[in-house]
Amino acid sequence: MSLELQQMDEANGLSAWNGYVDWRNRPALRGCHGGMLAASFVLVVEVLENLAFLANASNLVLYLSTKMGLSPSGAANAVTTFMGTAFFLALLGGFLADAFFSTFHIYLVSAAIEFLGLLVLTVQAHEHSTEPWARVVLFVGLYLVALGVGGIKGSLPPHGAEQFDETTPNGRRQRSFFFNYFIFSLSCGALIAVTVVVWLEDNKGWSYGFGVSTAAILISVPIFLAGSRFYRLKVPSGSPITTLFKVLTAAFYARSKRKTSRNVVTCQSRNDCDVNVDKRNDDGDDGILGSFLGEAVRERESLPRLLHCTEEQVEDVKIVIKILPIFMSTIMLNCCLAQLSTFSVQQASTMNTKLGSLTVPPAALPVFPVVFTMILAPTYNHLLLPLARKTTKTETGVTHLQRIGTGLFLSIVAMAVAALVETKRKLVVAEVTCCSSNNAYSSDSSSSLPITFLWIALQYVFLGSADLFTLAGMMEFFFTEAPFRMRSLATSLSWTSLAMGYYMSSVLVSAVNFATGLNQHTPWLLGKNLNEYHLERFYWLMCVLSGINFLHYLFWATRYAYRSNQG
Repeated sequence: MSLELQQMDEANGLSAWNGYVDWRNRPALRGCHGGMLAASFVLVVEVLENLAFLANASNLVLYLSTKMGLSPSGAANAVTTFMGTAFFLALLGGFLADAFFSTFHIYLVSAAIEFLGLLVLTVQAHEHSTEPWARVVLFVGLYLVALGVGGIKGSLPPHGAEQFDETTPNGRRQRSFFFNYFIFSLSCGALIAVTVVVWLEDNKGWSYGFGVSTAAILISVPIFLAGSRFYRLKVPSGSPITTLFKVLTAAFYARSKRKTSRNVVTCQSRNDCDVNVDKRNDDGDDGILGSFLGEAVRERESLPRLLHCTEEQVEDVKIVIKILPIFMSTIMLNCCLAQLSTFSVQQASTMNTKLGSLTVPPAALPVFPVVFTMILAPTYNHLLLPLARKTTKTETGVTHLQRIGTGLFLSIVAMAVAALVETKRKLVVAEVTCCSSNNAYSSDSSSSLPITFLWIALQYVFLGSADLFTLAGMMEFFFTEAPFRMRSLATSLSWTSLAMGYYMSSVLVSAVNFATGLNQHTPWLLGKNLNEYHLERFYWLMCVLSGINFLHYLFWATRYAYRSNQG
């Protein structure tokens, strides 16, 4: 019967996609499954999912410091560790989607886990307790949320990208549009989070904010399921991690075995040895990497059966290794982005946050890059990208690596602006402290400074722009360049870069405090009062590190050869 149905479908112009099925595990059909309609459900779901996540993450540093009694640096480190864990767990979601389950099923399970975590946080916030047990409940809830968010981040972007037919120029173009609009959807959810939900948290109570997040993730599930009949799902093809380790182990084993044999067998002459080495190293255009991994195939018969590899598996591992330097180069940018939810919010809380008669919560500061991103994403898709295509006469207009590089450069500018703004803020602190005749303001006072928080918005705009260029560029780069069987895992590298950036931020804060606290000096970032910090020096340090990282990126990007259509 299934053969008859397939023949009928083909007669109606509906042919099956190899490697794809529908949600009922039947062959996915062209014209019935996939396309922008299917991807649009993913975009709507991402609005709700990011609303649920960022509604808490954007204001969490103030909750931990004002409600749970943590110091500014302690609260900042707790937030960056939580967010880093959430993004790092995207690797787990991507791995499971590639190896055992579809992206469809991983999303549903992860949404259920995040819902449970948000429910725990809502109950904890309602109790208003700072007892040790309350902190335990808080962190249990947070890390359940982190697990759920990780699974969603690792499955939802590749699920949307899988809906497009990459064998056609129109399909590749629509996929590129999808990644840009995915960032647009992230921004839509973030806009609601940092305005409506943050206002509820500051004015009605934290249980209201957590409650809205809980409702948002719950509503996202039926919306996601509503698109089931339109989705095409990539068939899981086994563990990509297993393939990676198998090829590397086989290559090391073959290389060590050959070296042992070389010590026993004497070459007839020095020239003969040189010729043999040259032949082994002259392995296509992959150089040393191709020569090393090629050992897994060339010496296949001499290896244990468990380590037998195919040429296709070796090629897959080559591709993954080649994209890793690009991945490593993006971590510093995400270390800078970590400041959006930590020190920058605390800076704004010491400043004048009034806009006329309206008082803006400090945690709502990300509204500036969010709105800018919402304007820039469609502008890039419908204005800048067509102009770039006409100018460069290429299908993509701007390559993935050019987009990533633009974001990395903007991060350097952002940190320089952040350092200058903090210098200005500290000057105002000094002026108010020294010049006030009645000493109404002191460095220990909770009074707001006579300087508008809009200065902080400048660094947010630059970092927001950097995030748009780099995150969208990374997602598309990793998805298109990765082997077919590893696409979910590779796309998750975008979130892993964010995770490592947040972890690196925490480590950097601790390292700076250790280095600057030697010889009985006061550490730059230690104490209960932000006005006593040397935050401007920390920002200048990050600016310099970002510049060095940009040079490192250029080294690898200019040497990278695309395997996908980039011209």
